[in-house]
Amino acid sequence: MARGDLTDEQWAVLELLLPRGKKPGRPLTWARRQLIDGIRFRVRTGVPWWDMPAEYGPWGRVYDLFRR
Repeated sequence: MARGDLTDEQWAVLELLLPRGKKPGRPLTWARRQLIDGIRFRVRTGVPWWDMPAEYGPWGRVYDLFRR
């Protein structure tokens, strides 16, 4: 966990508010928590999307979740 990422307590509260997927199928490749931490990192630091650290997942996937 990097500085500024969600703590376990914060994630437990936020996870209850997120919609659940209704489609059966392939499991997620990137954890939602990881992608949301990536969005928060980008907003906090102001780096371009394509300069995000790889620990948050592919920048395109993080951006797609941000747009939704």
